[in-house]
Amino acid sequence: MRKFVLLVVLGLGAIASYAQTASKIGYADVDYIFSQMPEAKQIDADLKSLQTQLKNQIDSKVQEFQKKLADYNAAIQANTMPDAVRANTERELQQLQQNIEKLQQDAQTNLQNKQTQLMDPVYKKVGKAIEDTAKENGFTFILNQQIGGLDVILYGDEKMDISDLVLKKMGVTPKPAGTTTTTTPAPKK
Repeated sequence: MRKFVLLVVLGLGAIASYAQTASKIGYADVDYIFSQMPEAKQIDADLKSLQTQLKNQIDSKVQEFQKKLADYNAAIQANTMPDAVRANTERELQQLQQNIEKLQQDAQTNLQNKQTQLMDPVYKKVGKAIEDTAKENGFTFILNQQIGGLDVILYGDEKMDISDLVLKKMGVTPKPAGTTTTTTPAPKK
């Protein structure tokens, strides 16, 4: 009987201890937070500017290739091109085509690197603000509402969404619902 009473007392103590350490879980929508930040418009503009520059470079090379290809086709049809010149022109056209493909790959890499360079400080700032907000409000865990376009939280009480608190922590006044700015989604890490 003493052992039974001891087990009951220990069990009740464990339950009371667990109840006191219950976790407070919240969530944040990082894409929403980012869209509200003043840096979002500047980053979006910088990326669009770089994308335009790279596109113009590629378009210039494509036009050069198309002109040389048209000249080559015209000379072949007129049968005025010696075999040695034809072979040399074909090699030149192949090289131009390879250069264009390489330029396109390099442009994509350059754009991704620039996006990472611009977004890393913002992600760190948002991460720090989420951490500080969670600590100040007694949250044990903060989840992201979406990762890679998939919902991580299938249901969440809106009172547990700390996105606006995080924005306020960073000195950004959240805009009313329905007036959010749309930006290019950032890559998920």
